[in-house]
Amino acid sequence: MTDTTIDYAALEPSRSEKFRQRVVPFILFALLLIVIPFFGPSRTTVTLLNHMGITIVFALSFNMLLGKAGLLSFGHAVYMGLGGYFAVHVMNWIGDAEGVWSVIPVFSLPAFGFGAGALAGAVIGWPSCRRSGTPFAMISLGVAELVAAAGFMFDSLFGGEMGISGDRMTGPEFLGLSLGPVDEVYWFIAFWTFIGVLGTYAFTRTPLGRLSEASRDNPERVAFVGYNPERVRYLVFIFAGAFAGMAGGMSAVQDEIFTPENLSLIPSGAILIATYVGGIRYFAGPIMGAVLMTYMQSNLSDFTMGWLLYMGILFIGVVMFAPNGIAGLVFGAWNGLRSADRSAVLVDWLKRGVALLLITLSVIVIVEVSFRYSEGYGEVFHPFGIELAPGSVLTWFLGIVPLAAGVLFMRHLNRKDEEVST
Repeated sequence: MTDTTIDYAALEPSRSEKFRQRVVPFILFALLLIVIPFFGPSRTTVTLLNHMGITIVFALSFNMLLGKAGLLSFGHAVYMGLGGYFAVHVMNWIGDAEGVWSVIPVFSLPAFGFGAGALAGAVIGWPSCRRSGTPFAMISLGVAELVAAAGFMFDSLFGGEMGISGDRMTGPEFLGLSLGPVDEVYWFIAFWTFIGVLGTYAFTRTPLGRLSEASRDNPERVAFVGYNPERVRYLVFIFAGAFAGMAGGMSAVQDEIFTPENLSLIPSGAILIATYVGGIRYFAGPIMGAVLMTYMQSNLSDFTMGWLLYMGILFIGVVMFAPNGIAGLVFGAWNGLRSADRSAVLVDWLKRGVALLLITLSVIVIVEVSFRYSEGYGEVFHPFGIELAPGSVLTWFLGIVPLAAGVLFMRHLNRKDEEVST
């Protein structure tokens, strides 16, 4: 028998550590949101930033299911879409200026989306959360198809193929914002993005947020200590739907229109890719993934018609070689730089960077040449003035040799890591 005891109070982070880890990032985030307009971004950049804010809240709500509760949903866009549709209806009721709607500002629409998303989560989650794992994923897929089909069938609610549109400049102003110019919409999106990020983080610190992780890892033990894993999943599902509905309310004000496509599997798949690429094990992961994927969707299409292929390749590469996503790479590099043998870490990262660069260059050559060849217009890929035709030896050399060298070099580095760890 041992008399050794554990002082749990000593294991708890100090007040300064809590402030640095939990408060400082939000202060910096708020300062970033405030400072951005002073750099004079163009209207296109502001619109891109607004969509990034919407996607950030949407991705964080999705990660409440996937990362925290271990629930893989293929239909999370349903809750954003229903919240957005309800927000557009409210926008039109405000525009009619009758009764209580005449005093409600459009600025508050994400709160209505939050309520609509929570209600949808409560209704749909009741049968869905009775199962976890593959049955839950299949149920979410079926629900997404049902709701998307309903979007085309019930014109009075969803407006048919054309959807429902509104005018964000109606109703009383809030804080002097008419929400007409896109610059004013930025402040609206920035405010609700901060609320969404703060709210989803606060949820992770609650007992329910902790229980969701426990239900994901060991539901039997959760049941053994007196909690119902099914009820935990159901409550998490409602909150995830609520924050997705908030993102829908933000999108309703930004775009002033919602169509049945917002309920389809396409946005559900896109948010799954964004969240996983960012890193589902970290709170900041979905934020990083949302920023990257929104930028790729908006700007990469200006450079190449095959941008969807790159998104797919990026997703497969992250799943296979970096399961912790971009956040895992960033925090891993940061921890390595703070370690005693930072020089060895830097050399290792440099080697991996070279291997990744070789693979990336060859993939770009293969995708671009193949895409141009499949189009049949005779167009030749000209990177940096180099002519890469489909029948050229140089094309196949640049498409195969760097790829083989990069893969072999990466495997060599991984094998060395395995030998050191064993």
